[in-house]
Amino acid sequence: MVEVKDATHLLDVLGFFCPVPVAEAKQALSDMNVGSVLQVLASDPETLHDIPLMLGRTPHELLSVESNEGEYVFLIEVKANE
Repeated sequence: MVEVKDATHLLDVLGFFCPVPVAEAKQALSDMNVGSVLQVLASDPETLHDIPLMLGRTPHELLSVESNEGEYVFLIEVKANE
């Protein structure tokens, strides 16, 4: 059974365009403890490409992405640097 993790932190970047959502998410993740989960709310469609790309250069895990009427919700778990 897959464990569903709830967000422990929220980052609302609705109305902002890249690079702001990515930069804000990167900063928020760096300030969080391992095991925490960041929920990012965004409206820029570029985040669908840019946030996973940014996470590919980090140890953090993208748990889910949801799209609903032009809003995008990302759940990201903070992982330790190896």
